[in-house]
Amino acid sequence: MPMPSLGAGREFDRIRAVLAALGDVVADAGDDCAFIPPGLGVIALSTDTSVEGVHFRREWLSLEEIGWRAAAGALSDLAAVAAEPIGVLAALVLPDDLGEPETVRLMRGIGDATASVGGKVLGGDLSSGPVLAIGITVIGSCVSPVRRTGAAVGDSLWVTGSLGGACAALLSLQAGALPAPAARAVFARPAPRIHAARWLADRGARAMIDLSDGLAGDAGHLAAASGVRLRIDIGGLPVHPDLVSRVARTGESAVALAAMGGEDYELLVAMPSGFGESDAGEHLHSTGVPLTRIGVVEAGLGVDLTEGGVSVSLRSFDHFT
Repeated sequence: MPMPSLGAGREFDRIRAVLAALGDVVADAGDDCAFIPPGLGVIALSTDTSVEGVHFRREWLSLEEIGWRAAAGALSDLAAVAAEPIGVLAALVLPDDLGEPETVRLMRGIGDATASVGGKVLGGDLSSGPVLAIGITVIGSCVSPVRRTGAAVGDSLWVTGSLGGACAALLSLQAGALPAPAARAVFARPAPRIHAARWLADRGARAMIDLSDGLAGDAGHLAAASGVRLRIDIGGLPVHPDLVSRVARTGESAVALAAMGGEDYELLVAMPSGFGESDAGEHLHSTGVPLTRIGVVEAGLGVDLTEGGVSVSLRSFDHFT
């Protein structure tokens, strides 16, 4: 992409450095707006904010990883509706100790996450402030979005990947220990399930949500939107092995922590009753991502979590508590 002509000033010097570092990951830049061509179907938009001290700590992650996590969390919202990514807008609030090299590293992480799902960096904004904050707006397209509202009685409930890897890493970091490498990778570089979502949508997915705040809470949002009751056996959850290893020393319940832990960015999806284990095998072969049946949709309202046939009550992440 040719370098756009920008005026003089430190802000624009920094933008030029970012554009040069990102290269082909950047779409046409240099205007006040990004331009999306018509004819792409339904446009899907979402925005997400990451704030230092709330969503991340710089002593735990590199700037590239902080940028990746911020972009990946927002891109996961596109996966949740089975949208194809077009690109992202990145608004950065930078404290005084982050100069041009640090800004480039942060944006490189955002660009790498966006490029990993086939999107482009469409533009953004730079500002200064007391703490590092990253606002990511994602743009995608889809012909028929998968909403939270479509789950029907008799549907089966499935979850992609494994749960609790990010939780295992966070518990280690909070204890001042190094996380296991696989758990740290999940925490530092989560993978938006774009391909898996498109595959599931093509095979009749009824309703879907990404597990950003934890299964125990996010399942309730899907149930409320669809006006149904979800019965989930947490004993059948695909728990990340590093979480199992970590809690083996403490006696805590790995499945409970996996159900409560957030930032896994896996998908909870309601599929038609005829969808079965052979289909899950095809999903694994096509996407490389396991798919595990964890429950069923019933008449009623809310979520019934059970373990060994006994109802359990679990909390989930709440941004304001």
